[in-house]
Amino acid sequence: MTEQSGPSTQQIVEKVWLSIAERRLRPGVQLKEEQMAAIFNVSRARIRQALAVLERDGLVTIVPNRGAFVSKPSVEEARDVFFVRRTVERCVVDRLCKSVSKADLKRLRDHVAKERVANANDVTTDIIKLSGGFHLLLAETVGSDFLFTTMRDLISRSSLITAVYRNTNRFNCGPDEHADIVEAIAANDADTATRLMAHHLEHVESELDLSEIRDLSHDLRAALA
Repeated sequence: MTEQSGPSTQQIVEKVWLSIAERRLRPGVQLKEEQMAAIFNVSRARIRQALAVLERDGLVTIVPNRGAFVSKPSVEEARDVFFVRRTVERCVVDRLCKSVSKADLKRLRDHVAKERVANANDVTTDIIKLSGGFHLLLAETVGSDFLFTTMRDLISRSSLITAVYRNTNRFNCGPDEHADIVEAIAANDADTATRLMAHHLEHVESELDLSEIRDLSHDLRAALA
């Protein structure tokens, strides 16, 4: 087996994350090191590195003497995550309204433009990555390592929660709402920006059925293929 021919640790992490976000991996499925090493054509050591990152992000639970499993978020945890997101993202947009630069606004508008293309072409993988990426870009633009790290964790957990509890197969964290938030930030209108962000997150949460865990795929190879 040649490590150079296989994906990097980060690429494996992203593949697992997308498989969860696209609802191809269900909560509770075991991520067996040997099977994953064969799927990705890498060593088990690299798989362990990827699983450690996924555990840090809250997507995987590692149980001693049993192995790694896709995490099972409870309804209470789902509500807590969105509550914290509303609080943190309000702080993010409020600070951006006071400090955003023209270069920052260009990056944000360019990102929204990419989201529009992905939505127009109905490319689910790009839609999911760019939707979460918008919120992460807002936090990055603030320039606070703490806020960025916090948002990265919250977005990872939100992806898992959305995959498990979403009412529809359509992932809808739309570019129109993102664009409105960007323009409110551009106008240095903190009241409007924070109100739009709160409405946006409420919209996303409203599409969740916080009553039961959906039955997603048990087949690790099919989910990661």
